Amino acid sequence: MKNEFKVSIITPVYNAERFLRETSSFVVNQTYQNWEWLLVDDCSQDNSRNILKELASKDKRIKPVFLDINGGSGPARNIAIDQASGKYIAFLDSDDFWSLNKLERHVAFMQEHDASFSHTSYGFTNEEGNRIRDTYHVSRKPVTFKDLLKRTEISCLTAMYDQEKIGKYFMPDVRRKQDYALWLSILKDGYCSIPLDEELALYRQVKGSATNNKFKLIFKHYSFLRKYAQLSRLEAIKYSIHWGLNGLKKYYL
Repeated sequence: MKNEFKVSIITPVYNAERFLRETSSFVVNQTYQNWEWLLVDDCSQDNSRNILKELASKDKRIKPVFLDINGGSGPARNIAIDQASGKYIAFLDSDDFWSLNKLERHVAFMQEHDASFSHTSYGFTNEEGNRIRDTYHVSRKPVTFKDLLKRTEISCLTAMYDQEKIGKYFMPDVRRKQDYALWLSILKDGYCSIPLDEELALYRQVKGSATNNKFKLIFKHYSFLRKYAQLSRLEAIKYSIHWGLNGLKKYYL
């Protein structure tokens, strides 16, 4: 099975010059080499565009797209998803890390379990790339729509879906929670995400990020569930409380 199935890696880029070369090393040096990397630059004001051109000149599998109007990470990812030609679609933000066997292990797992959608466990680093906190271990059972309403278990840098099985799924045009909305839309259609409890990625927690302000986001989460998950007021309140408590446990306890 080695390298049999092409993986399309989706990365939005905005003012990421500090991290792009480091992140690229975790893609280029993957043990699984049948991939394309679609990086959509969302009108960066730093040196990101030049770095992307440099990376692409060294590897034809690296395919940058340069936008003229800033639209946010969701629309940027959607452009890449639309262009993706691989069987599998995977996601990696411009400042995060993958283990070098991430694709090899994850593709093999999805083949073994005939999975349409899957996610893995992951760790955390601070802004400087130093390891912080313990591994976040995913559940041992398939994650359903109702499960994901209670907790944000699926992290974008660990998610992978099979577009040959379920088609292309896109993110809504919102500034926050685009990835969460995408996972919910897949699960709401009756699919499950099959968890792989192995740490295959590291999330870089940047100061001031949304994950550092959970308490301020509970009402916004409630509004999100009302609008995008189309829950009743009572359901949105119930699941927002679950989400807030699980977020507190995940990031602070």
